[in-house]
Amino acid sequence: MLMIKSVVRPNKVDDVLAALMEAGFPAVTKISVVGRGKQRGIKIGEVTYDEIPKEMLLTCIKDEDKEYVIKTIMNAARTGEKGSFGDGKIFVSQVEEVYTVSSGIKETADGTVEEVAI
Repeated sequence: MLMIKSVVRPNKVDDVLAALMEAGFPAVTKISVVGRGKQRGIKIGEVTYDEIPKEMLLTCIKDEDKEYVIKTIMNAARTGEKGSFGDGKIFVSQVEEVYTVSSGIKETADGTVEEVAI
């Protein structure tokens, strides 16, 4: 299993969520964040804004869906045909276990599913 963390522009988040839903990946957590990238913020006149608002989207997927999900996010989050600075980043990391709080079900990266005693 993989955790896909996408940091995207706030005005693109609805496009990304819709694209993921249409692609069959409806389970997403959305978090409002601020930060800066390689451009080190935006300078307007004498003022530098280095806390740029973004949205972070988290979704857990099967390993074999990685390329499809990344392409889906990139196509929906990109500004214009070629994109531009500030369009965001996508981070991919391994997930060893997932627990569903309501049912007590534990899923592991190797596909094992078991009920955990509460």
